[in-house]
Amino acid sequence: MRSNRRIRWAAIPVAVGLVIALAGCSQQQLQGWLPTTPGTTNHVDRVMGLWVTSWIVLLAVGLITWGLIIWAAVVYRRRKGQTGLPVQMRYNMPIEIFYTIVPLILVLGFFAFTAKDQSAIEKPFAQPDVTVHVYGKRWAWDFNYIDQANVKQSVYYQGIQAQEEDNGTGAINTSELPTLYLPVGKKVKIELSSRDVDHSFWIVDFLYKKDMLPGKTNYEYFIPEKVGTYQGKCAELCGEYHSLMLFQVKVVSPAKYQDYLDSLKDQGKVGLLGNEYSTNTNQPNNVAPADAAGTEK
Repeated sequence: MRSNRRIRWAAIPVAVGLVIALAGCSQQQLQGWLPTTPGTTNHVDRVMGLWVTSWIVLLAVGLITWGLIIWAAVVYRRRKGQTGLPVQMRYNMPIEIFYTIVPLILVLGFFAFTAKDQSAIEKPFAQPDVTVHVYGKRWAWDFNYIDQANVKQSVYYQGIQAQEEDNGTGAINTSELPTLYLPVGKKVKIELSSRDVDHSFWIVDFLYKKDMLPGKTNYEYFIPEKVGTYQGKCAELCGEYHSLMLFQVKVVSPAKYQDYLDSLKDQGKVGLLGNEYSTNTNQPNNVAPADAAGTEK
């Protein structure tokens, strides 16, 4: 009789797991509730695969752990009429080896798959089709579209922070948001710098985020694969109007992308907005100002 009870209690977590598995999953659940759709960039599916697989493994570990806890609590509970302490046991080597080796394998596995995907995502393009230098500044963005053949023919866009509507609702006027244009299907290299404090460049649907640090240039490499408008924001608390440091990304056809660059050139926005507009003077390797004689002040 006791054996049958143990089997029934042990079957409960297994049954719960089967019910969840057989319940079916929506597309949103299959992609782990991530805020994008498959194929948005060449990296999105890789990120979703790592995320969802990790959760499946962790849920399986959780079900086994919860099942063992419930089983031990039920099977070894104090029964009516029992007194004193149960038989004390220690140095169960098989169990101790199990709960040492299995977590180690899980950690090493997660590390290996994460390192593999990170290496693929961060691999530079040998010859990018498009290079854009993005400057983060309190609380907006500057975009330099670099002409690799002739840097002097590069064009730029100088943005302002998000403007709230006058109706008191706190809504944002999206028509005035800084907008980064990218051509679909092309290799894109993004150079990231800061003009003042720490920022973070985050295109939400691209599942790609990287810090922008004063005195350092970081890089992103990806291929946008779906035409559309995507939302971006600063993901590093950077001051009073951090919440208004928003931008948009428009992925368009190569022809429309070139038309946009031509429109910037027609507006006279030729050249680069460089470090001369940065406000942070406390950069690494700076030295004290020197007078005409070369003596530090």
